[in-house]
Amino acid sequence: MKNTERNKKIILYVILAIGAFIMFFPFFWMIVTSLKTGFEANKVPPTIFPAKPTLDNYVYALKTAPFLKYFKNSLIVTIFCVTITMFNTILAAFAFSKMKFPGRDIIFAALVAMMMIPFEMLIITNYSTIVKFGLYDTIIALIIPFTSSIFYTYILRNFFMSVPDSLYHSAKIDGASDWQFLWEILVPIAKPSLVTIALLNAIACWNSFLWSILVINSTENRTLPFGLFAFTNETGIRYERLMAGATIVVLPMIILFLFARKSIVTGVSRGGLKG
Repeated sequence: MKNTERNKKIILYVILAIGAFIMFFPFFWMIVTSLKTGFEANKVPPTIFPAKPTLDNYVYALKTAPFLKYFKNSLIVTIFCVTITMFNTILAAFAFSKMKFPGRDIIFAALVAMMMIPFEMLIITNYSTIVKFGLYDTIIALIIPFTSSIFYTYILRNFFMSVPDSLYHSAKIDGASDWQFLWEILVPIAKPSLVTIALLNAIACWNSFLWSILVINSTENRTLPFGLFAFTNETGIRYERLMAGATIVVLPMIILFLFARKSIVTGVSRGGLKG
């Protein structure tokens, strides 16, 4: 019996190790490629480690593309998207969890069902709206489509529903308004889920590429992912330089994830399993 349990654990650890390797290898390959020369990066068969690691690709990347400007734009977009999304998510989650109104569950079920619609199917409609409002090639165009999320509302709603209704009724008896109950009681209790939502939203906004490439034309308003186009030209792609630029782009989010991974797992598990 003990051998059986041990074998199951060994198999589980092997599967997890293989999955971790598959997830980690692209980041590893990106970093080692960024340290290679052009000859090594295109060598067949490829070499894993560079013979003579060099930082010239990073120097070239920083000189070629105005990464400080791209970083500023990405930071502005991320901050505004996270702030507005958090506010909208909190209000929506409270309405669908604690407030009673006709068709509440049906409306929420319909919204959850809309999660199956991929963002790519909404691009044409969103693009037309942005153009009609005269927001094409502006920072605002990068923010508006990402100011709400059904997924984040689902996570927070489930957490709010795990809070006993007796607490809500007690607050009402004591004279607290819905607004006071939400911000002074529910929001502090839901801090783990809110931190998770903020982190996941920040990562998604920071790495957004498809939408930015459609609504941004000028170099002045480019974000970091879109800025990687500076390393492509008519003659081809210099992969070692592209990987150096990509490393600069994803490094802040990797650091953020490493420090906040426990909060992300805790918040998702609490919000997804309760209610």
